[in-house]
Amino acid sequence: MSAHKNHPFHLVDFSPWPILGAFGTMTMMIGMIKWFHQWDNSLLFIGLAINILVTTQWWRDVSREGTFQGHHTMKVALGLRWGMILFIVSEVFFFISFFWSFFHNSLSPSIELGLLWPPKGIMTFNPLEIPLLNTMILLTSGLTVTWAHHSLMENNFSKAMQGLMLTVLLGIYFTALQGFEYIEAPFTISDSVYGSTFFMATGFHGLHVIIGTTFLGVCLLRLYLNHFSSIHHFGFEAAAWYWHFVDVVWLFLYISIYWWGS
Repeated sequence: MSAHKNHPFHLVDFSPWPILGAFGTMTMMIGMIKWFHQWDNSLLFIGLAINILVTTQWWRDVSREGTFQGHHTMKVALGLRWGMILFIVSEVFFFISFFWSFFHNSLSPSIELGLLWPPKGIMTFNPLEIPLLNTMILLTSGLTVTWAHHSLMENNFSKAMQGLMLTVLLGIYFTALQGFEYIEAPFTISDSVYGSTFFMATGFHGLHVIIGTTFLGVCLLRLYLNHFSSIHHFGFEAAAWYWHFVDVVWLFLYISIYWWGS
């Protein structure tokens, strides 16, 4: 908006991305139903492609508004911070539902489960093998992203690049190990309530790791392009908050499902 304004708020321009994003999400959800019932995932991938294109261009516009156009004033940045905090709170409650289901069934297993937990016939993972390695990977990634954040605040861009690159690589490594774990799993999502809660909880966490890795990867590119300064880098800060949330959720998953639940 080229007109002069005498307030610190950002009144966004008209944008096609919200309605196109809604259309892409609807297409993806309908495609998922079609995949479940007809084993045809073509519509699902069309919706996914629309969503990827929309989010790429939407984030591009937000980056331009904050980096080159100067619209992200202190007041706007405060609103963005509260928006990210509330988003993470909503994600916390999303995962609480899975933990609730897990503990509801494990603390008092019903007669259908044979009054046992884990249910009879379920061979659980050894918590001291890949799950422990994944725990160490995520804890290390929490350290590297904090290192990158503090380096950025101290104007040490080379150290910030190194820390952020290590974090992205650790996120990719975690995803690869979890994929291997799923391939080698001795049970499936249809093997009683244990399989359902295990794959729903760890699967959605894995999806969040992929999203968080992408988020940090975008920040790595923006850091390389000098989009961030020591006092103006909320895009990276939001990605770091999200990554710490992913770390904490994994700790609860490891302790409750992999270690105590097995």
